[in-house]
Amino acid sequence: MKSISVLFLSLICTASAFSQEIPEKIIKTEVSDVTVFIEGAQVTRKKSVDVAAGESILKFTDLSPFIDAKSIQVKADGNITVLSVNHQQNFLEKLEVPKELADLELKMKGIDNNIRLEKTYLDIIKEELAFLNENRDVSNSLKEVNLTSLKDISTFYSANLKTLKLSEIEHNQKIEEFNKQKTAIASQINTMTNEKEFASGEILVKVSAKSAGRVDFEVSYLVNNASWFPSYDIRAKSITEPIQLIYKANVRQDTKEDWKNVKLLFSSSDPNKTGLAPELRTYFLSYNTLPPTYNRAISLVSGRISDSNNEALPGAMIHVEGTTIGAVSDANGNYTISIPNNGANLVYSFIGYVSQTLPVTNPVMNVMLEEDVVMLQEVVVTGYGTAKDEDASAMLQGKASGVTMSKHTGNNLKIRGVNSIPVASEMVEKQTTVNFEIKTPYTVLSDNKNYSVDMAAYDLPADYQYYCAPKIDRDAFLMANIIEWEKYNLLEGEANIFFEDTYIGKSLLDVRFASDTLHISLGRDKNVSVSREKVKNYTTRQFIGSKKVETRDWLITVKNNKSQKINMLVLDQIPVSTLEEIEVEIQNDSGASKDAEKGEMKWIFSLEPNTKKEIDLRYAVKYPKGKSLVIE
Repeated sequence: MKSISVLFLSLICTASAFSQEIPEKIIKTEVSDVTVFIEGAQVTRKKSVDVAAGESILKFTDLSPFIDAKSIQVKADGNITVLSVNHQQNFLEKLEVPKELADLELKMKGIDNNIRLEKTYLDIIKEELAFLNENRDVSNSLKEVNLTSLKDISTFYSANLKTLKLSEIEHNQKIEEFNKQKTAIASQINTMTNEKEFASGEILVKVSAKSAGRVDFEVSYLVNNASWFPSYDIRAKSITEPIQLIYKANVRQDTKEDWKNVKLLFSSSDPNKTGLAPELRTYFLSYNTLPPTYNRAISLVSGRISDSNNEALPGAMIHVEGTTIGAVSDANGNYTISIPNNGANLVYSFIGYVSQTLPVTNPVMNVMLEEDVVMLQEVVVTGYGTAKDEDASAMLQGKASGVTMSKHTGNNLKIRGVNSIPVASEMVEKQTTVNFEIKTPYTVLSDNKNYSVDMAAYDLPADYQYYCAPKIDRDAFLMANIIEWEKYNLLEGEANIFFEDTYIGKSLLDVRFASDTLHISLGRDKNVSVSREKVKNYTTRQFIGSKKVETRDWLITVKNNKSQKINMLVLDQIPVSTLEEIEVEIQNDSGASKDAEKGEMKWIFSLEPNTKKEIDLRYAVKYPKGKSLVIE
């Protein structure tokens, strides 16, 4: 009787446990909105869900494995309460492999099978050759061999050896061809994704509803392995027209979830000779000091990015640390990136590999990245409570730099049509960031490829001026000086320069240290020639009393070989004394404006077509006889 009672109580408890089990519902969603930051992205998914009365768990599945669990937000529009939000990873159900990738992997297996088959043929040929060679000398095995038999044996041996050797060459050629195909397919696979398999991400939302009904859910979260960087096309038809600046976003992502026809928003939060104009350094004059040398700082870095097996890593990200200047490696792992005057470090990163930060020490930098062996860990986050009337984007503020969703009008800037019409967009200026909202639905696949989006094209009124510092570089640089540039909310980035419908090369748009006028270098113009020669007749050394006097005379000649008038800015310098006993006297400055502290000499003038101007810069340095100075 006692055992029957225990069994009855056990059945009651089991039934009660089953009756209290919270029902779970699988929810499939599509990405609707994405805000891409300089590093990372905020992904939003929306779905109308039929919710039963009482408590239930909604499992949002097939999400990115790279979700930042702390950033998850859930908004529910309806008579419902969100009790908790948890994040987990499903290691049993791997993310679905894209068809294109699956086809490539299948093709790779077929090539591996063919290579194994060809190697088997080679092993058979090797055995046959060994057998043939072992039985080549028949004179020892046969007591009597007549001439006819010997001739037949020789013919048999020669024919079979030839057949086997030719067959060996043929199979080796096939293996070589299969290996080439394998390398090409491996490179294509690398452009789409790395070889790791990742667990799918899941978000579990526990809700409570007083009655059954349809509820609109909005789930948002931050995800890694996505980024963008700005670049520009700068076009100038002549020095009498405004320049056109095309603002581009270069976006890439490998979050393991495709962004198909989404509302896209970019946020600013987080030829081999460059067109970057040179800068003078102050020429300080003292004993045992040398004039400043101008071994040009590295302004362009190129190289190759590979893995530990020396396989190319296409789609790897390279950017100048602390800036938005970036580049992406091509299908062969090669890259080129412009370096600003104060650029110190380059950051190399690729999904699934350990990032490297390296100082810029050489114009060619080849980098090998090591695979990241750290496995993804399951993460559970604290629930945020009721989200019935709360805006999810507002809750995210403070958890990710620059994330805001408030709307207010930016500057009304003139946008004109270009050869390729830019995607309709709106610029929204926030307190500390700038967002570019792409009006047309856009698709960015999770394939680690670089997608270039034309965001806007501006007509910028510019004052054109040629610039030359012939002491450093004899080439003249065409500069476009732009005022009120701040209203365009530009970020630093590389620029492709086009002048008079011809591609000139790359330059760098660096707005970090710009003042009220932004100076854009449009590259070198060989039609403006500049020379700087030392005039020997006036380069003297003499003694006056207790002083030694050395005179230097430099002749700068600027010639305008163009068919139109130009404005010219020429910079040079005189030494600056750091001691009272050393005197620097300017004897001829050709009307220069001077910066006494830096010793900078500046000439600004206009030059008619096919005319030239000569600038004479002569100065004398007086110092005690017993001392020695190195004077340029």
